Amino acid sequence: MKLNDAVFGLLLLALGGLVLFAVQGFPKIPGQPVGPALFPGIIAIGLCVAGAGLVVKGWVQRGSQPWIELEDWVRSRRHVAALAVLLGSIVFYIAAANWLGFLPVAVIVLTALMATLGVGLPRALLIAVIATLLIHFAFYKLLRVPLPWGVLKNFAW
Repeated sequence: MKLNDAVFGLLLLALGGLVLFAVQGFPKIPGQPVGPALFPGIIAIGLCVAGAGLVVKGWVQRGSQPWIELEDWVRSRRHVAALAVLLGSIVFYIAAANWLGFLPVAVIVLTALMATLGVGLPRALLIAVIATLLIHFAFYKLLRVPLPWGVLKNFAW
């Protein structure tokens, strides 16, 4: 999907404005001329300036460039289904990871993603289990990231 520069510029302007609004609530440091809002505020001003430039450029080019141009994959059912499964799996992980735990949720998500992309179900399940165990080992044991155990809490090793 291609967006006209004016559309993307409006998004940048909105993001910069939200950041500028948010940093107003940052606490001041007594006796210091600068505080924690300085650098995010500078970046937000840069986003606003870049966004305004893109809006002007997009408005000038509005006759030669459409506002939104969809790519060919949007007309493919398989690709749209894969996108829906991807977005749904993110929501599912957020909703179910603490209750079910990382291991079962990761296996379910990876299996669903691979099956949607055309991998056979037995192979997808095998790869999902192996990948989940490797990811769990890397993050939980090596990097010491606390992954949720969920229903497997009594079996934590």
